[in-house]
Amino acid sequence: MSASGPNLTAEVVVPGTIGEVFAFFSDAHNLEAITPPWLCFRLLGPGPLEVREGTVIDYRLRLHGLPLRWRSAISAWDPPHRFVDEQLRGPYRRWHHEHTFTEVDGGTRVRDRVDYELPRGARLAARLVARDVRAIFAYRRRALLSRFERRPGG
Repeated sequence: MSASGPNLTAEVVVPGTIGEVFAFFSDAHNLEAITPPWLCFRLLGPGPLEVREGTVIDYRLRLHGLPLRWRSAISAWDPPHRFVDEQLRGPYRRWHHEHTFTEVDGGTRVRDRVDYELPRGARLAARLVARDVRAIFAYRRRALLSRFERRPGG
C-alpha cells in the first residue's frame, strides 16, 4: 500500500516497437480490446478520439452486475514513453493510472502503475476490489500479448 491507498504495478513485454505499442494505446477505442468482457466496457461518444493531455474519456461498464459510468482525463502525455489517466468521476475516490513504455530486447515493456482509494465506507470491499483490479490487469496482459503476437513472416 502507498500512503494514499492500495496500488498495483503490472508489466509485460510485448513484441512490438515502442512506436507501435504507444500508437495502440493512443487510440482510446483499443481499451475495449484489452478490458475483460465481463466488465461490458464501452466508450461513450463518437470516435475517433484524439488522445493527448487534457483529453476527457467517458465510458460505461458493469461491475458485479452494477452499471457504472466513468470519466477520466489524460493528465500527462509524453509520447512514446508515458501517459497518465486519472478518474474525474467513477467508482473510486481516487484513481491514478500511469502507463510507461520502454524499449527492451524483444520488444516494448508496458508497465502500469495504479494508485487508488476506495470511497468512504468501502473498507469491507477492499479485498474484493483488489482481487478485481488484479484480474483486470491479468486479462490485459494476456490481451496485449495476443494483440502483439508475431505472426509468421511478420
